[in-house]
Amino acid sequence: MENNSQVNHKQHQSKWTLRNIILIALIAIFTGVIFWGIGFLYTALTVALTPIGAAPFANDILMGIWCMAGPLTGFMIRTAGSAFLGEFLGAAVEVFLGGQWGAGAFISGLVQGIGSELGFTFTGYKRYDWWSLNASIFTTVVVTFAWDMIKNGYDKFALPLLIGLFITRYISTFIFGGIVTKMIVKLLDRSNAFNL
Repeated sequence: MENNSQVNHKQHQSKWTLRNIILIALIAIFTGVIFWGIGFLYTALTVALTPIGAAPFANDILMGIWCMAGPLTGFMIRTAGSAFLGEFLGAAVEVFLGGQWGAGAFISGLVQGIGSELGFTFTGYKRYDWWSLNASIFTTVVVTFAWDMIKNGYDKFALPLLIGLFITRYISTFIFGGIVTKMIVKLLDRSNAFNL
């Protein structure tokens, strides 16, 4: 059984406060460093998968990590716009660290942030539970996949490959944007970090 602070944190939408803005900035810095580091893993994974003709899977295997800031920020801050801002600022940190995609990461952060925010928007910012988190995961996957159809030429792939890429992206986003996010929030809740 959950205590009252956990229940209140789950369902309560917070307001824009200095504390929340600082927390968004900290999440953006933390995730931006991760995004930058994952660029090296992406390159290695692409090289490893190219000989077997599976290079496009490198992007989708790692997409959940690149999209993690949005669901994490939205689920922690619980304010309209926070998921978008967390993802976009995380991408900005990656750009300023000299990430391999340069300023193009701003556009990726914009697209990923919109995808993350939509899930919380669809619940009216009234629910902060597995339902809203899964809605954010789903909208993130759909929006980013649609963007890759345009940007990375996914529209040229055969249907079986597209299905495989979509499923891979969904699993990756579910793990990092869902399970890992839930674990982080649970650890912070247990440590009473939300009551500071």
